Amino acid sequence: MHTNSASTALRVRPRIWLGLTAFVAYLAVFYGIWIVNGIDYARIGESEETLLKWYVAPLAGGFVVLLAIVSTFGWWRPSLRTRRLPRAAAVVPVIMAAVAILNLVFGEFSRVTVTMWILLVIGSVLVGFNEEVIARGQLMVALRSRFGEMGIWFLSTFLFSLLHLPNLFFGIGSLAFLQVVIQFGLGSVYYLAFRSTGSLVPAMMLHGLWDFSTFSSSLPYAGLVAPFLGIAGVAVAVTLLVKERRRDERGTGEPIR
Repeated sequence: MHTNSASTALRVRPRIWLGLTAFVAYLAVFYGIWIVNGIDYARIGESEETLLKWYVAPLAGGFVVLLAIVSTFGWWRPSLRTRRLPRAAAVVPVIMAAVAILNLVFGEFSRVTVTMWILLVIGSVLVGFNEEVIARGQLMVALRSRFGEMGIWFLSTFLFSLLHLPNLFFGIGSLAFLQVVIQFGLGSVYYLAFRSTGSLVPAMMLHGLWDFSTFSSSLPYAGLVAPFLGIAGVAVAVTLLVKERRRDERGTGEPIR
């Protein structure tokens, strides 16, 4: 069993069922607001009204729930910090950030009003914070109570990808299955951003930047590159985690804080 060395100082001892409970509670609030507001996923970035109802509002509701649960658990510090992988882990996240920036530079934004830009910024900050804390930060703390890092990466990333499966019922149909696969890859890139820096903040920033880029531009440049980024993210994550496990077995690894 793998435990966080700081677990004894936490208000609530990490348990997998607690992490999953927080995850489900967040999703219940988020998707509940979507249902009440009559979501059509394919039209989220269409107007000021759709951005407010379908992007900012559910994320704001989820943010409140997230703050309450993680604060009650007392898991903020281990959720936001982790031990680092080698610098090579940062390569794919850097490429992903560059793709998002290029998508902003060469994208088409004639339909975006000033108010829409403001809503996009607010929503992108919230999505980066919320989804990284709920699906990587606190969930990884919970998973670390039982699994090694390979299992933690796979399970947290798998659950993050499943977070998008309900889109099946919210306007994109069977494309939701493809989205789940792609999001597993992109989730691996966010995981690498977390592990390469030791801080969840870069993963939050990358996640928010990516969503800001894809929702603001009507041209699909970033979306076309996403599958390749995902494949690279999974490959790099597996390679580095295997090396880390071997290093830990030799007793030379840095302890998880």
